Amino acid sequence: MNDPLRTALAELLDGLPPTEVTAAVDRLIANYRGDTPTHAPILRDRADVAAYAAYRMPATFEAVHSALEAFAATVPDWTPGSHVDVGGGTGAATWAVTATWPGERSVTVLDWAEPALALGRRIAAANPALKDARWQRARIGKDLTLDATDLVTVSYVLNELAETDRAALVDAAASAARTVVIVEAGTPAGYARVIEARDRLIRAGFRIAAPCPHSAACPIAPGTDWCHFSARVGRSSLHRQVKGGSLAYEDEKFSYVAATRLPAEPAPARVVRRPQIRKGQVLLDLCETEERLRRTTVTKRHGDLYKAARDADWGDAWPPYDPAP
Repeated sequence: MNDPLRTALAELLDGLPPTEVTAAVDRLIANYRGDTPTHAPILRDRADVAAYAAYRMPATFEAVHSALEAFAATVPDWTPGSHVDVGGGTGAATWAVTATWPGERSVTVLDWAEPALALGRRIAAANPALKDARWQRARIGKDLTLDATDLVTVSYVLNELAETDRAALVDAAASAARTVVIVEAGTPAGYARVIEARDRLIRAGFRIAAPCPHSAACPIAPGTDWCHFSARVGRSSLHRQVKGGSLAYEDEKFSYVAATRLPAEPAPARVVRRPQIRKGQVLLDLCETEERLRRTTVTKRHGDLYKAARDADWGDAWPPYDPAP
């Protein structure tokens, strides 16, 4: 997480009773880990808003940033000139977009919770690229309409919507944007919501840029597994105090899809499990362009490719370059 955001979050919690914030964090953890959609704003007061920022903003930032970086690699010469963050709350995704593509652009954050929008506006003051961002209250669902934009992000929102509202949101994004990036929790239920959105975007004429190396059906048999990734989240001492625990980091599990109308070049394959490094070899679980999952073994005999495999991480494109013959 970048330092201006970390500093803004630390200032936000300053002066609030730790027990009050911790209680709010516990309630939010239960909400965000649940699979039952919530159809009303979950931020009730200042403690709730502060807890939301402390608990969710760093993790949301890292997950969305990871998804955006994977997408950006497929369109290296493209930069979005406009961005709409649907259900963006305090705006973590807007920070992730500016971290991926530095510079100013037209930014609009839509959410139904006014306390979250107010907090997002306040935090955004620390980011010059967001100084002119618009923070607008809107119902996210079947009545949503969006103006034309280069990029729409939807992060950790689908869980809060009924099925008809999820479909309406994806349709609205597909009608307005050149690129749509959707991030959900890295659970079986979160993956199912991402696949539902992925299928809908493909039917709307989008191609999948990441994480999938193809726009065909997901090769995972329903109910047998789920596709998800992990982002390392650095934790400040204040963050550790609020959430408990002593580690300087945590891992945010997330599922995502990046779909576009741009001439993107998806990765030939993607590492879909944490690589297994053994003596003289690396085992990589890959999703490939042939619409299949495959385990490949890279050994020292593969030279530079072996060195790359040792450095490969869960979620990376593979291979990272065209190996020398």
